[in-house]
Amino acid sequence: MTIDPLLLTVLGSATPYPSTDNPCSGYLVSCGATQLWVDAGTGTLAQLQQHVSLGDLDAVWISHLHADHSADLLTAYYGLLFADVRRATPLPLFGPPGIADRLAHFLTNGPSRSPVESAFAVHELHDGHSARVGALTLTSRAVAHGIPAFAVRIEAAAGSLVYSGDTAPCAALTRLAEGCDALLCEAESAQRPAEGEQVHHTPEDTGDTAGAARASRLIVTHVGRFLTPREAVARASARYGGPVDHAAPGATFSIGRAGT
Repeated sequence: MTIDPLLLTVLGSATPYPSTDNPCSGYLVSCGATQLWVDAGTGTLAQLQQHVSLGDLDAVWISHLHADHSADLLTAYYGLLFADVRRATPLPLFGPPGIADRLAHFLTNGPSRSPVESAFAVHELHDGHSARVGALTLTSRAVAHGIPAFAVRIEAAAGSLVYSGDTAPCAALTRLAEGCDALLCEAESAQRPAEGEQVHHTPEDTGDTAGAARASRLIVTHVGRFLTPREAVARASARYGGPVDHAAPGATFSIGRAGT
């Protein structure tokens, strides 16, 4: 029996604003005909359309509502309602509590609330939220970022991918990533901040989380402006014995196994 590959395509991984050659955080996770947009940071909608149109997308999953992970939902709204995109039903959108009102706040510029729900079928995440999107099973866990924020485990027949979103190291992420085929984990911080202030991973933290979770592979993403990707990979590798890659824009990773 043929197993469709689980593919991760990096639309962008910059923070906290896009660079000339790298949009902010956004990924396309695909398996067979299933297409899932994970995080919608600034500039990722343009890159998404190199692979799939909004009309053919199955769902969107948003980790948290900082702009470098969600801003392109605003332009996607206009594409879904007022342009050439044709869908029979609104696009399923999984995101933190209050995401619909947050979008409406930015989109509304008159006496009537913008019809966010006409563009998106909104499903609010909670700790332990589970959903099926085509060939994919999504399990979300609340993580530590100072605002409502979530990580997600995406499972298909071929394998499993865990995406940290933005978070300090936390037990919830480690448990979610237990035994996964690949951990896509942020490495925003160049150094660990003072006690009680941490809301991101350092590269060393990223390696520690991958090791504690017994992940088969680590992909470092969301590397801060005071680090180079090479530095982040080297520092993570010093704490984790498995293969470590950088989520370079445009890169595609095959997760787990596929074949006959």
